[in-house]
Amino acid sequence: MVILSSLASHPPQRPSPALQQAAGLLDSEAAGLLLAATSDISLIVGEDGVIQETAAGALDLESEDIASWRGRPWVDTVTVESRPKIDALLRDAAAGTMTRWRQVNHPSRNGPDVPIRYAGLRPRQGGPIIVVGQDLRALAGLQRRLADTQQALERDYDRLRAAETRYKLLFQLSGEPVLVADAGTRRVTEANPAAARLLGRPQKRILGQDVADLFEVSTTRDIAVLFAGLRNAGQAADLVVRLSGGRGEARLSASLFRGEGSTSILLRLSPLASAQAGQHAVDGGALDVIRRMPEAFVVTDPGRRILTANTAFLDLVQLATEEQVRGQTIDRWLGREETEALALFATLREHGSVRHFSTVMRGQYGSVEDVEVAAVSAPTAEQPCLGFTIRATPRRAAPVHAGGHDLPRSVEQMTELVGRVSMKALVRETTDLIEKLCIEAALRITRDNRASAAEMLGLSRQGLYAKMRRYGIGDLDAGDPELTADREP
Repeated sequence: MVILSSLASHPPQRPSPALQQAAGLLDSEAAGLLLAATSDISLIVGEDGVIQETAAGALDLESEDIASWRGRPWVDTVTVESRPKIDALLRDAAAGTMTRWRQVNHPSRNGPDVPIRYAGLRPRQGGPIIVVGQDLRALAGLQRRLADTQQALERDYDRLRAAETRYKLLFQLSGEPVLVADAGTRRVTEANPAAARLLGRPQKRILGQDVADLFEVSTTRDIAVLFAGLRNAGQAADLVVRLSGGRGEARLSASLFRGEGSTSILLRLSPLASAQAGQHAVDGGALDVIRRMPEAFVVTDPGRRILTANTAFLDLVQLATEEQVRGQTIDRWLGREETEALALFATLREHGSVRHFSTVMRGQYGSVEDVEVAAVSAPTAEQPCLGFTIRATPRRAAPVHAGGHDLPRSVEQMTELVGRVSMKALVRETTDLIEKLCIEAALRITRDNRASAAEMLGLSRQGLYAKMRRYGIGDLDAGDPELTADREP
């Protein structure tokens, strides 16, 4: 009956006199049946630790072949890590009291180990030990499901945290002014740096403010209508609001969304032209001066895509409006060849500025204008950019020769073409220049004696005449009686 008291309470305690008197009414067979019925598994272990009898109270334990444990040391029926616990159970078993419960694992032929929670008692000193056990497989299954659920929650939490980090990063880095406000109270809960710059207030002074307080008083009623329409219909038309402090106007777009059990409104601000001018105004009207200056001025992003350009630049590229060039790369119109523009940008990256870079501007409809470019890089500005001023170079009157083929008057003029035309074309033009100068020098030395000039140059007279005809030098029919005689009928 000590077994019954151990099952009724934990930690074990000695039975009361009433229970001891009730235990005296049971014979050994009845006690054995009661023991088997109140435990999932029961064992009788001898003094030497060998299992003498087994009984399975749970039907699903019979498939583990508990009966085969008879005659085997109890310690050999458990896994390696459980053996010290079996030794402790055998050691702690004393007459008249239950041992503390210990969980051990039995290897199973059908799958995972079988966890059993054991306690034992020794009815009399030096006698066998009665061991009762509770099957913990259901509890272990619950623990495994709990652990799997906890791991799934941890993974979901990590994904949510990563998504929140990406959202906050995009929110903070976005160039578009954005506010998030509570749909019920109209209080601002989030504001990105672009919104703070547009509104002219620190972020901490925007958070918690009523959205209507961020704009002129004249827009308060319109904002109230906007929020009411969003709450009732889920959508509302855009508003044009006036920024406080005379900072111009902006278009206000609103979207309703739900999250974390509450309803919020996403507000996007798009500065109108007047607001942008007020935000980026330059003292003394310098911006207007740049737009009107006769030299072309253009600003691009680090990828060379045009952000703004003045009227003189539009004239060079033969376009009418700034919208036609905005977003296009300046390479589309700058430079004779791609390599020439690349050389300009490489120098700009290396030195931060370029001066007196001679090149051409190619118009949209085929015009070509010789220009001189000065450029500067501003990588540390609020918006990194490149600035270019482009000045048209004065046109030089080129000499027209009788033969109709224009050539430079000197080698110095020829060397000015380096970097503007291909080397093949430059060599061809240089060769023509040298041949023409040599022929003119030979005719001048021989006083226009073409036979002597041909001999001096190492040419036949027919070869000399062909080159003179090519370069338009002299009168081929004058000063050569032989050539004249050859042509008479």
